[in-house]
This record gives sequence, structure tokens and C-alpha cells, in this order.
Amino acid sequence: MDTMIGSLNTCKPSCNDLARPANGAVSTLQSSDSFTPIVNLSALTLGSHLARRLIEVGVTDLFSVPGDFNLTLLDYLIAEPGLNVIGCCNELNAGYAADGYARSRGVSACVVTFHVGGLSAINAIAGAYSENLPVICIVGGPNSNDYGTNRILHHTIGLPDFSQELRCFQTVTCYQAVVNHLEDAHELIDTAISTALKESKPVYISISCNLAGLSHPTFRREQVPFALSPKLSNKMGLEAAVDAAAEFLNKAVKPVLVGGPKLRVANACDAFVELADACGYAFAVMPAAKGLVPENHPHFIGTYWGSVSTAFCAEIVESADAYLFAGPIFNDFVSVGYSLLLKKEKAIIVQPDRVVIANGPAYGCVLMKDFLKALSKRIRCNTNSYDNYHRIYVPQGILLKSEPQEPLRANVLFQHIQKMLSGESAVIAETGDSWFNCQKLKLPNGCGYEFQMQYGSIGWSVGATLGYTQGVPEKRVIACIGDGSFQVTGQEVSTMLRCGQKTIIFLINNGGYTIEAEIHDGPYNVIKNWDYTGLIDAIHNGEGKCWTKKVRCEEELIEAIEEATGPHKDCLCFIETIVHKDDTSKELLEWGSRVAAANGRPPNPQ
Repeated sequence: MDTMIGSLNTCKPSCNDLARPANGAVSTLQSSDSFTPIVNLSALTLGSHLARRLIEVGVTDLFSVPGDFNLTLLDYLIAEPGLNVIGCCNELNAGYAADGYARSRGVSACVVTFHVGGLSAINAIAGAYSENLPVICIVGGPNSNDYGTNRILHHTIGLPDFSQELRCFQTVTCYQAVVNHLEDAHELIDTAISTALKESKPVYISISCNLAGLSHPTFRREQVPFALSPKLSNKMGLEAAVDAAAEFLNKAVKPVLVGGPKLRVANACDAFVELADACGYAFAVMPAAKGLVPENHPHFIGTYWGSVSTAFCAEIVESADAYLFAGPIFNDFVSVGYSLLLKKEKAIIVQPDRVVIANGPAYGCVLMKDFLKALSKRIRCNTNSYDNYHRIYVPQGILLKSEPQEPLRANVLFQHIQKMLSGESAVIAETGDSWFNCQKLKLPNGCGYEFQMQYGSIGWSVGATLGYTQGVPEKRVIACIGDGSFQVTGQEVSTMLRCGQKTIIFLINNGGYTIEAEIHDGPYNVIKNWDYTGLIDAIHNGEGKCWTKKVRCEEELIEAIEEATGPHKDCLCFIETIVHKDDTSKELLEWGSRVAAANGRPPNPQ
């Protein structure tokens, strides 16, 4: 964000049961048409200041769960024109929804209550921290008069120390603000929001429950414009880094490019494509970077994921004599149990503000976007790595065809999901075998793609689908979710229905935690089977637009997809697919065995 942050966004009503008070405010916390918050919109209050700041940076929908410490604050938030407050089923899901919204809109917010709400949401906030997402977590805190006293409050662990929640959030947020005085509220709120945007990490804001409706001169009707100082590269450092990188790559015989997930936080996706255009190298993406760069680029060779890479991709990357990784994360999951065949002396590692060349010189204060753009002007075109890929590449074989009424197989399911994709769609992949099956999807230009690989929280995708869809309502989101994951957070489908979303959810019912079973099996990986379509029908309860279907074979799947994309294209569609418990991708089998070996390493000798 180099200049003014965001702009005032036009409100997009997000739920079918919006209550519109006479003042024009929008509430999605309840469905009573008679509810009108008692709020003086002309007052220069802390609550209205916070609401206007959120709108100014691009948040037009926020996700909440009411609790006694945040109720007054919620009154002021729902009374602000242009801001939708969406009530979620629990705080964890509100946090996951904020995660998904930040992915599609660049910044998000959730509002929960003190301790019982904050500590419930903290798992989702930790995931957002790991994925470099600016989520503003707002907590309704205790009355300001209770700070510094010996009083014991409810929603605490029974001690007069109110800092437990703050101390927990200090490790998963980049800034924490406890607002219990009006005098510094403006400064603390603005600093928190600006820090979230600058660092692209979550922040924590606690606001005392008795302050939201109070006025102060700093909450001006015409607010001070919200702006950030631009991040700049050190000019000499940038020139030195580009000189060294160009010399290193230009003398290589068959260099390659690999895009990593931090391309997003560095705002460098376009710069990476510019470099790919200029250099002519074969280029791949790491699994968590799928969807960040166009897959229809002529030199794109797929996903680099070690031994479970796209066919022929790992061979080209690992046999190269030089590789540039832009924004990589090398954890045990990405490295397939630390089994990548890469050498540091062959690598240029470009992080959002740092460049390391061949495990040697490191150049700090160099922004990735600036570096990639400058390097694209110095690099010599070299197509050797792509030519080698083209020589060894063998097109995929004949598509699988099921026998009539044959039980549905996962690979057949994803063949049909592939046909559904377009630039007007997006894919959300839940932790599990959907990671691997969705990686094999070929994304049309403009098709969104999200999954949570670094944190890997099972159940993330349901809330994230809610939030992501709310951020880009023009896209038809296709969510691929396993039954084990769905049992963690599935109730949030009710909020999707309230919001009138038209997502297509493929519930993959294979009877357990398949990804865990492939790492280490045991009876704990088997779960109780539910009637998932029956559950969604019960949640629907005749309110909102919903259509469900249970499928057991390819013929039924084809029919269900035709219904979901035809007569029910404006509905939330829930398709439960029944597959065998041992029906997994070959990539998961390989990956699981290697991760199990890494987890099972004996202690080093003392």
C-alpha cells in the first residue's frame, strides 16, 4: 500500500434478513424488523470513529459474535452506513471468516467479547498471522473503571488480572492496543490499523465496554485522512542485489523461477510475471502460492512440491543449475518431510524485504517488487529449462471413465470440478486430501484459489468460504471440504444462507480424517458418519435459498453439477459425495509417508 489506503466502498447488503432501521444503518446480527439501535449518529463517538476507520481502509463487512462486553460497540458499528456486521455461530468461525475476507479484500475485521470470545477466536488469528493476513481483531473489554482494581470479573479465570487475553494475543498479533481511556483512543486505534496494513499481520484492539458511545474532540466528523508512509528500497542495496543476481543467473545454463506464498504479502505478483516474461525460464509455484500468478503463462510448468510435484516439474527445478525462489516458505509440509533436493549455493532467495544470493551475500531493505522489476531489465533471455521441460513432458493419459453405477472415485470427482472452473469462480481447498486434488486443477485466468497450508487448521475452510465469498460476491466459490473437517465448523453454513451466498460446497464423505491416517493411522481417525445433506436441510429450515444432493456415482454427480450450475445457480448448493475411505490421491500417499518419517525421527544423540 504505497499511498492512501483504500477508499470508501459502496455497501453491499450481505444477508437476506437485513434489518434496516429508519436511520439507514444495516444490521445482520438479528432478523427482527422492529430492532433499531439507540445510537446518535451525529455524535463524535469512539464507536463511530472505529466504524469509519474500518470503512476507510476497505472493510465493508465484519464478522462478530455478540457478548455483554461488546454489545454497545456493536450498536455503533451496525449504525454506521456502509458497514455490514455479520453475526457468526461462534468466535472461531468469525475469525476464520475474517481470514477468508482478508484474502479476497486485503484487510478484514472481527468483533468478539472479552476472554471467552477472544480466546475462542485466537486459533483463527494465529492462522491469519502465519499466512500474513491483516485481520483486525476487536474485543469488547471490561469497564474502564475496573482496570487497576482488585475486582474479579466474569469471563475470566477468577483472578483480578485482566491481562491474560492480551498476553495470549501478543504472540499471534503484530500490535496490541488496550483502549480504556478516551484521550488516547484515537491514536491507539489508528496505530493498530496502520500497523496491520504495514506488517500484513493481525492486530488486537480491546475497547472498554463503557467507552463506545462517548464523544471526544479527536473523533472529528471530517476525519484526518488515513494514510501510510510508503515502504522504500535502499537504492544502493537494490542496485547491488540486482547486479549480483543478474551476474549469477546470466552465467547459468538452465535456470528456473519458483514463486512462493509471500508474493502476496510483498504485492509482487505482477513483478514476478514481468520477470518471467523477460527471462524465458521455466517457472513453477510452491503449493501455497497456487493462484497468485496466471497458470496460462506459456512457461508455467506447475506446482513444485518435491516428490509430490506436478508431473515433470520437480525434475526440472531440482536439476537446474540456478533457481530464484520469490517469497518461499520451506516448512516440513512444503518440503515433504525435509526431502527437497535443493542446494543453497544454487539459490537466490527473495523475501519481501531481503535478498540472499547463493547462500552468501544478503541484501536487506530491498523490496521484492522493486528487485524483481529491476532484475527483469537486466536478465538475459534463456529458455533452456523450459525447452528441457517441453522435451520430457508427456501429456496426461485418457481421462478416467466410470462404469455405469460404479461407486464414485475422488479422481473422477475432481475431473468434473475442473470443468466447472472459469474466471468467475474461485476454489477453496480444505486441509486434507483436497490439498492434493485441488493442486492438480488447472486454474483459468482470473479464477481464485485459496488454502491454508502453513497453519493447516482442520475446519478452516467453512468460515473462510463465508468470508472470502462475502469479499467477492461476484464469484461463484467452489469449496472442497472433507467430512472430518466439516464436523468442526459446519454450522457456519447457516450464516452463508442468511447472507444469500451461492457457494457450491462439495462435501467429500470418506468416513474419517484421511490425511491424518496417511501420516499415522489409528481408531482416532474414524468419525461418526452424519447425514450431511439432512443436516444442511435442517439448518436451511425453509429460510433462504438452498439445494442439497447426495451422490454415489458419476452419473449422479453429473446430474448434481448440472442442477447446481443451472436451475440452482442462485442458491447455496451442497453436494455430498460418497467415496471409499481408502480413496486417496497418490500424492497424499507419498507425502504422508515422508511426513510420518520426519515426525518419527529419533532424538539426536546427546
